[in-house]
Amino acid sequence: MNLLYELPSSSRRKAIQPKSQPGSRLHALPSRIHIFHNILWPKYKGLIFSGIHSITSTGNLDIAFFQIARTSSDRKNLADVDTSYHRYPYELLFDSAYDAIPKLTLCKRLFSQVWRSDADLVVLPGYHLIEYWMMLLACVLTRKKRAVFVDSTGNDQPDTKWKYLAKRLFFSLCDGFFAYGQRSKEYLLSFHVPAWKITTRCQAAALPHAYSPEHALQERVSRRNDSMPPSFLFVGLLSEGKGIDLLLRAFRKLRQNHPSATLTIVGDGPMRDELKALAASLDVADAVRFPGAADIEQLAGHYLNASCLVLPSRSEAWGLVVNEALSYGCPAIVSAHCGCAPDLIFEGKTGHVFRTNDADDLAAKMTLVVNNMNNVPAVARDCIELMRKFTPQTAAMQILNGCRAILDNRREAA
Repeated sequence: MNLLYELPSSSRRKAIQPKSQPGSRLHALPSRIHIFHNILWPKYKGLIFSGIHSITSTGNLDIAFFQIARTSSDRKNLADVDTSYHRYPYELLFDSAYDAIPKLTLCKRLFSQVWRSDADLVVLPGYHLIEYWMMLLACVLTRKKRAVFVDSTGNDQPDTKWKYLAKRLFFSLCDGFFAYGQRSKEYLLSFHVPAWKITTRCQAAALPHAYSPEHALQERVSRRNDSMPPSFLFVGLLSEGKGIDLLLRAFRKLRQNHPSATLTIVGDGPMRDELKALAASLDVADAVRFPGAADIEQLAGHYLNASCLVLPSRSEAWGLVVNEALSYGCPAIVSAHCGCAPDLIFEGKTGHVFRTNDADDLAAKMTLVVNNMNNVPAVARDCIELMRKFTPQTAAMQILNGCRAILDNRREAA
């Protein structure tokens, strides 16, 4: 077993919960929970799982974590895994990129892992891959409770009839669901999932270890004032789905009235050269920078310096860069197809939502930021205050509460 660190054997069988109600049967009946995740790479999941582990260091829920693979091919080129964000014991099933593992190997290993598990509850990483169906099958055959992480929304690619029926079958066989925000909950409800089975949990970004809201506010106010030229920012993979071409066209419209405005496009990806060529053809190349990918510390500087982040995605399950930007007092403009829109964007306070694929509407919202959101201290306070509700510790507690509810339902029915 590949562990980040080993706990003493006397404490590894323990784990959870904060204070429960008197007479709770959970105290009398220790339970084991196995949580699976697809790749070790995401820092934010490391912080959430670390939060779960820290909360459950005493108590009578025993939680084990399983990372299926170290990374994926597209992320491997961005950065290596930073294990400093994974402060919990875990087993790494494959020390490789997820998409490099043969499907048959994945299916056999994950089916076997769940089949042999002694867990009372298995939390599946998703539902859209055949190997996840094999994990579900193992749960059904061994009568284990099962829950699933769901980050999809109704704004993702539309389902065919057969995909819809397959998902509905998968969901009908699950005992609980962890939905990322309002949009994911609405998506599950559209499959006739009972609302009482859904735990709506927040999405929480990974920030530098030294981050503090107070310092972020102070730094934001010291770096920006309303007399500075507008400075817009994009952070993410340079791919078709992110809508960066739309952003460039909207930026050209904005520059007609705000010629001093600048745009910084942080990240790398298959469309980098194409986007540079588009900026040149739109005659805005002199105002658009492509600094490449940035690490977590460098991103902090970008957020602190920008007037506003723009996430123009054509499809986006959530959009964690919005969490990051708001954490530094930087408002955000997002497309209506971004899953985070109803949870994080409050019009005129933390940013704006524009109609997906509408460059004119995006330009109009960018103009609103320039004209109406230039009170840097007030906007920064609103953004940072909102993000106090979207922390890894909060997300960890929500997951634990959801697990407890699923286990309680089982025991009450027994």
